[in-house]
Parts: sequence; C-alpha cells; structure tokens
Amino acid sequence: MNTAPIVAADAPAAAEACARYIVALLDDALSRREVVAFAVSGGAAVSLLFDKLAASAFHWDRVHLFWVDERVVPPTDDASNYGLAYRRLIEPAHIPVANIHRIYGELDAPEAAVRYVADIRGFFHLDGAELPRFDVVQLGMGPDAHTASLFPGSPLIEDRAGIAAAVFAPQFNQWRVTLLPGLLEAARSTVLLATGAEKAEAVRAVFHGPYDPKKYPAQIAARQAVWFLDRAAAQERIEIKLDNH
Repeated sequence: MNTAPIVAADAPAAAEACARYIVALLDDALSRREVVAFAVSGGAAVSLLFDKLAASAFHWDRVHLFWVDERVVPPTDDASNYGLAYRRLIEPAHIPVANIHRIYGELDAPEAAVRYVADIRGFFHLDGAELPRFDVVQLGMGPDAHTASLFPGSPLIEDRAGIAAAVFAPQFNQWRVTLLPGLLEAARSTVLLATGAEKAEAVRAVFHGPYDPKKYPAQIAARQAVWFLDRAAAQERIEIKLDNH
C-alpha cells in the first residue's frame, strides 16, 4: 500500500472523516469540470457516511450519482442500495432527480446491467471500448474481503474491459449488478470505508497478504484507495494514522 489507512475511534468518526474527504474531492473535481460523477456503495457504514454527507454544506446540483452495485430488488425494498441512498442522502441533501443514475433492481439482473451500462456510456459520451473515469468511487468491504459485488473466486474479477455485469451471489441466494474491476481501477479518486471488528481479518489480509484479488477482491482498488477505518476494523493493523478531528 502506498498510504496507511486513516483510522478513527469509532464508526461515526470514520464516516465523518470519510465524508470530509469525499466533499473535498468533489469540490476539487468541480473546479475542473462542469459536472462530476460520484459512485456510492451500500451497507451500515455507508448509512453513517450518507448522513454526514447530507449534513454538509456541499451543493450537490452538479454532482451525478451512480451506484457501485445493487441488489436485484425493488427500490422500496429495505435491501436496496438506491433506497438507502435516497432516504439518507438524496432526499435530505436535495440532489436533483435528473442527477440520479440508479440501477433498476426491479428488472431481471442481465437487463438491469445492460440498461445501467447504456446509462453510463451515455453520460460519459463513450463511443468505443474505452472505460469511463468516475471522479470519485466510494467502496466498502465485506468480512470476506469482497468489494462492490465482486466476491472471492468470481470470474468477473478478471474482467478489465467491461463496465458492469449481473452476478449471482450464492451465499446470499441473490442476483446483483456490479461495476467491474477495470472501471474501478480507472477512477480518478477512490475511497474505501470499512468499520467493525468483523472486518479486521479482511483488512489484515488485504494489506499484508499476497496480492491475490481472486481471493481478496478488495485488493483490486486497494492500492489507489484512501482507506477509512475505525479502531475495531484496524485492530489487526500496525502503523496506522489516527484521525483526531
């Protein structure tokens, strides 16, 4: 890793530090471009992050919101990543509807993936096989070191040409749509927020284990990401930087 993770006392403090960093990245990107693209994830830690982002004084009218992955459920389902973002970020921050590029989880997974790829290609004005460059990508990580919906052993981990795809997660008996590794690696800025003691072993493996993204998918983006952890997730780590703000 090029940079030690930023470690805060607890999950809310980690989310607060991550939110400040994301706002700074978006603000910097907006100084260079008229609109920017921001891809978000889901999960409990992200709920806290969304609360912090929504409470900031940031103006969201030039930020276009995308999703790193989505469960194939209706947007009103409690498991919907879009639904979480809508309740905790989009609605309270008054992000314009025209800026929302959700994955249509109410569709069949392959159809939702095709539609999402078309939306991304249209937004970035892609004509050929080039990959889009998101301004900011926010990732999480599971206890098995998965990130996005790229799980250990998935053949999608080797796909560096595609934008997004449908994937079945047998451990959850659930279809999902996920962004793919080449796009994640192409992002201008990446942040990864992980909290909780159940993530500690995965953090250790990603940072100190051999580079093997088929086993530890979070390594796909780990080298360029700025990591935000709480002390519980960082307990297997050494040489950490404590965020005291």
